Amino acid sequence: MNWNQIEGNWKKFTGKVREKWGDITDDDLDRIAGKRDMLVGHIQEKYGIAQEEAENQVKDWEKSSKIEDWMKSNP
Repeated sequence: MNWNQIEGNWKKFTGKVREKWGDITDDDLDRIAGKRDMLVGHIQEKYGIAQEEAENQVKDWEKSSKIEDWMKSNP
């Protein structure tokens, strides 16, 4: 997973993030700005979960949302 590409195309991914984590606000998404560690931190804070659980959720989201397929077709 190349998060540099995600960061560069962040606006295209915000809808997918909101589908998965509805408590994340537009302001949060602007602050996250495609940075994976920021996404994990916001999930951890918003949902009151451990960092490891937030990391696992992001990993699952990466797989299930087919981001890698999108990245391959939109280099």
